[in-house]
Amino acid sequence: MTVLQAFGDGKVFGQRFGEGPPRVVFLHGWGRTSHDFTAVASSLVEDGISSVAIDLPGFGASPLPTVAGGARAYGELLLPVLDEISAFDLLIVGHSFGGRVAVSVAATHPERVAGLVLSGVPLLRHESAKASPWRYRAIRWLRQRGLVSEATMEGARQRFGSLDYRNASGLLRDILVATVNESYEQELAQLRCPVALIWGSDDRAVPLAVATRAQEIIPSETRLRSVADCGHLLPTTAPAALVDAVRELLA
Repeated sequence: MTVLQAFGDGKVFGQRFGEGPPRVVFLHGWGRTSHDFTAVASSLVEDGISSVAIDLPGFGASPLPTVAGGARAYGELLLPVLDEISAFDLLIVGHSFGGRVAVSVAATHPERVAGLVLSGVPLLRHESAKASPWRYRAIRWLRQRGLVSEATMEGARQRFGSLDYRNASGLLRDILVATVNESYEQELAQLRCPVALIWGSDDRAVPLAVATRAQEIIPSETRLRSVADCGHLLPTTAPAALVDAVRELLA
């Protein structure tokens, strides 16, 4: 049975799986919730491994943070939550945006992290990323100079922006913009814990090449596994791959 629990004076909510001190924390991707890890966490309970799957601030049951910031800011926000979850070093499993947060925490507070399992995380800018269309750049240039209305600018955002960008608004959109502009070469080079990179071979949002490049930067023991016929949403489409990775790192 899972239990929804509040952490950090109600600033963050999470689902708790199993009994005893949690050894694993799950961080979901952008626009997702802790439910993405239900199958993974439930399987680990059968091995006696308890965990907490967090709804990151602004998603699921967790309210928005009070200020805009990228994954690095989310990492600092989660530190007291991790301390509250368990006094032990935690294995953090991060998918996509949640993986960005996990890497930030592990790089800046290595004493809190026993290991990382990362999947589909945009850790580095990949060469196939496209520049904004020239029409959008032109409208933005005009808006910066007061030559077009905010309504026209918002129409351009809705037409040319990514799906995540179009679905976000207000503070959440500001958080997304801050996050997209982050790259994590420095954090990757600071990692000291073991890392497992579990990637869908057909991940188009974050190609396998990103994981390959990240592995070359990480100085600690790093394993890269590609899961055949799997796309970006690996936690829900191939949960067994994450279960195996967690078991190996905790063995």
